[in-house]
Amino acid sequence: MLKFLELDKLKQDRIINAAMKEFALKGYKNASTNEIVKEAGISKGLLFHYFTNKKSLFLYLYNYSLETFTMEFFARINLLEKDIFKRIRQMALLKIGLIKKYPEIYNFLYTAVLEEAQEIKDDLEQKNKQILNDNYAKLFRDIDVDKFKDTFEIDKTKNIVIWTIEGYSNQILAKIKSQHLTDLDYEEISKELDVYLKYLEIAFYK
Repeated sequence: MLKFLELDKLKQDRIINAAMKEFALKGYKNASTNEIVKEAGISKGLLFHYFTNKKSLFLYLYNYSLETFTMEFFARINLLEKDIFKRIRQMALLKIGLIKKYPEIYNFLYTAVLEEAQEIKDDLEQKNKQILNDNYAKLFRDIDVDKFKDTFEIDKTKNIVIWTIEGYSNQILAKIKSQHLTDLDYEEISKELDVYLKYLEIAFYK
């Protein structure tokens, strides 16, 4: 893969975009490297000169996609905000914004999350577990726990809040998948999110 990274950016992007499109459309098992090289305008031998096999290519794209989202997400989020519900609001809107900005990457990641091919499933699950643990540790560090009612255990309360918002987030992601991004009412999504956060705030804050 070092040879791939030595290519000029335009050629890298052409190969990445062609591969993402094919994997997102057909999934790992049915994706054709013949279609990828045709779209990218390179030979099949050259593709496997950069990547050992289809699995190597897929996992590279997965890491690339996660890193693109994660780096931009943490560059934008304000972790100086100590209120958990305001921080969650930031997180949700940033996530939607990134999906809107990088629809091809999102489509690929969405397909990868649902992937059942055993050849790559264990690798994906291991990567997901690692990145979720790392990111949640960063996202919920240094929140103002004094705002919570004294009758609640802080860790369990945080879990309930996270699970509720994750459930709502999954609903939105499913809606994004079934519609064109330009058809979504982002203002309506933001208002609905605020309602859920207000209910949680009433339930758990003093």
